[in-house]
Amino acid sequence: MATEHRFLPDDQATAALGQHLATTLMAGDLILLHGDLGAGKTALARAIIRALVGDPDHEVPSPTFALVQPYQAGPVAILHADLYRLGDPREIDELGLLDNPNAIVLIEWPERAPELLDAATLEITLSIGAGGMGRDVVISRR
Repeated sequence: MATEHRFLPDDQATAALGQHLATTLMAGDLILLHGDLGAGKTALARAIIRALVGDPDHEVPSPTFALVQPYQAGPVAILHADLYRLGDPREIDELGLLDNPNAIVLIEWPERAPELLDAATLEITLSIGAGGMGRDVVISRR
């Protein structure tokens, strides 16, 4: 497993990282986004999705209440999930996150469904930088 550490000083750097990561993703990738509230998980997911669909202004709402938001990038399905409100890890099956083996799936709060860890191709941990400035990011590729 290769691990990379980065510091993102602002939202533009987060968006740039998302755009870069999008170029490395392939159909079937499962990306786990770890981090506390406000660490930037949704901001990074938005940047990735916008890059994948090829529209920097594409509406990408937080999936907090819907749990899963679907998108399409040409022939590739994209699912963006937020498991924060998941009551029981067994509910993950009902969300259909792994039903399409060719979908790119981004999951916030994957700790709520630990069985996803083994299926992940990319894990990203975000944390608020020292003094509340920027974001620290650890990217682990499997």
